[in-house]
Amino acid sequence: MAVIGVGAIAGLTSLEALRLTSSHPRSHAAAQVARSPATTSAPPSNDSLAPSISPSIETSHHTRGNVYANDAVGNFSPAVAHFPERVYVPNTRSGTISVIDPKRYTVIDTLRVGGVPHHITPNWDLKHLYIDNPGSGVLQRIDPRTGKLEGSITAPAPYNLYFTPDGKKAIVVAEYDEQLQFRNRKTWAPMATVRIPGRGVDHMDFSADGAYLLVSSEYTGDVTKVSTTKMAVTGHVNVGGRPIDVKVSPDGTVFYVANQGLGGVSIIDPKTMRQIGFLRTGTGAHGFAVSRNTKLLYTSNRIAGSISVIDFRTRTVVATWHVGGSPDMLQVSPNGKELWASNRFGDTVSVISTRTGRVTHTIVVGQGPHGLAYFPQPGRISIGHNGVYR
Repeated sequence: MAVIGVGAIAGLTSLEALRLTSSHPRSHAAAQVARSPATTSAPPSNDSLAPSISPSIETSHHTRGNVYANDAVGNFSPAVAHFPERVYVPNTRSGTISVIDPKRYTVIDTLRVGGVPHHITPNWDLKHLYIDNPGSGVLQRIDPRTGKLEGSITAPAPYNLYFTPDGKKAIVVAEYDEQLQFRNRKTWAPMATVRIPGRGVDHMDFSADGAYLLVSSEYTGDVTKVSTTKMAVTGHVNVGGRPIDVKVSPDGTVFYVANQGLGGVSIIDPKTMRQIGFLRTGTGAHGFAVSRNTKLLYTSNRIAGSISVIDFRTRTVVATWHVGGSPDMLQVSPNGKELWASNRFGDTVSVISTRTGRVTHTIVVGQGPHGLAYFPQPGRISIGHNGVYR
């Protein structure tokens, strides 16, 4: 069912809401307090759109030497040729997955999985989807041809899931245990367990060549560098605040880290493991998505109820869209015209025009929607999370 408007965090100050977002994932009582139903309102207006953000920007050509060069409009892998377009939304407090038809903006199915599902992760070869469910200690598998469950893999507190770009290793992010578990991607046999300094290991991204990754620790402000060949920690930096999502720049030279505690984005040089810049975006900076033409980085500000648009080339914020609600994790539609955002405290999903920055649809889902996946997408492989492609 679709409604107009976006749910808000009713009755809370910005400070109170920020504290709720900082609670440990083991505790869900605080998040329950923040829940509010969607409200009816006129579509929000955007703050301002930079001249460079034109109706055609999402369809322009990518450049060479680009990590995301395979993500261009229409560049689908043959592996997904017969999969229907769906948006899978894990609802952390309902223990369900809402399945949306993105053409009709309607929930067409609800999968009851139990536990605390956090992200929907496409497999490296794009043939299956996994539900990262630390509440039940399993990775539940979805067949994207039918949209139905088809088995599970036991894993330690799988809050998130990634794959090395070469496809040899799966990496289970065991947040509660403060570790990364490397596994053989084909057999799922354990290969190594890497203890991550800091608490709340959450999100990561890989270097352009896949030789290392940077992973965030939400509750201690740490970002850690891990060799994917040695499967060992090789570097560390404390950026303060509460770092969440991580994204490598298209040219592979720097990493962007959404810093929920500081209301902005930290920029890290992975060679020196030093923070070289900080971009103020909005309270509760949380999730990332790269525009289809790979020029822009969309950043959700979960408490501010806004989306900040960062230009990769200039490393500046070029627009802020005030969309309302509590935008959390993001996905760009295959044609690049829409940005899909889960509203963590409003129990809805917002669809935002990338041309105007306005909310065009709001879809009611389950309670506490988090790492939604729009699938399939352009790209040769998936490196994990809620759908990051190369």
